[in-house]
Amino acid sequence: MDIWDAVILGIIQGFTEFLPVSSSGHLELGKAILGDTSVPEESLLFTVILHFATALSTLLVFRKDVVEIFKGLLKFSWNEETKFTVKIIISMLPAIVIGLLFEEQLEAFFGGNIAFVGAMLIVTAILLWLADRAKHTGKKVSFTNALIIGISQAIAMLPGISRSGATISTSVLLGNDKSKAARFSFLMVVPLIFGKIAKDVLGGELTVENTNIMVVGAGFVAAFICGLIACTWMIALVRKSKLSYFAVYCILIGIAAIAVSFFQ
Repeated sequence: MDIWDAVILGIIQGFTEFLPVSSSGHLELGKAILGDTSVPEESLLFTVILHFATALSTLLVFRKDVVEIFKGLLKFSWNEETKFTVKIIISMLPAIVIGLLFEEQLEAFFGGNIAFVGAMLIVTAILLWLADRAKHTGKKVSFTNALIIGISQAIAMLPGISRSGATISTSVLLGNDKSKAARFSFLMVVPLIFGKIAKDVLGGELTVENTNIMVVGAGFVAAFICGLIACTWMIALVRKSKLSYFAVYCILIGIAAIAVSFFQ
């Protein structure tokens, strides 16, 4: 993998982490197109770095929310910030359980199975199409909603199922306000990403040996900058109910991926 490949993959990760088109699915398609020949350890490190970059961009976009959450928690009372934090924790539980119990089975889906990715992109398109037709409300995410949204996030661990698309769509279909749904969706993944990084580092699964720092750094910068743009853009799009545009995109890319798989 050279610097330009890293930049391209960083751009893909940065935009697709927040836009409802599946970052994992697009990274798999991107690697297949670029002919990625990275060894597993190097590929894992690069993927983790890209996710770390988009997690940081999320924190920057929602910095005021994060500060308010910490201020609320320091009051040691059952306030709105504490409730929101508990909801985030509840939403993380399904993904943590699935990730720990079925890690090897999940990794098997990331072996370049383009047809599977295409099929899951079409599923994402259906969810987006349904959510775009939901009524506007001012309802907040409840504790029960948080668990259901968390289940959709766990399902979105499959390549091709958009995490942001699945969680925002699920939240909106449950009757929650679209802006609040987007905010909750973006913030709920940050602890999971940092937790995954900590697990990989402590478990010795990540190594920087024989790693080209310039290549990894280029991917990080590209993912971070594009993540800032996409996160801000996506919030505005959700408010305006423009998810159907992404539904069309996912269908087209999904069909193209399935068609290409027949010629591999």
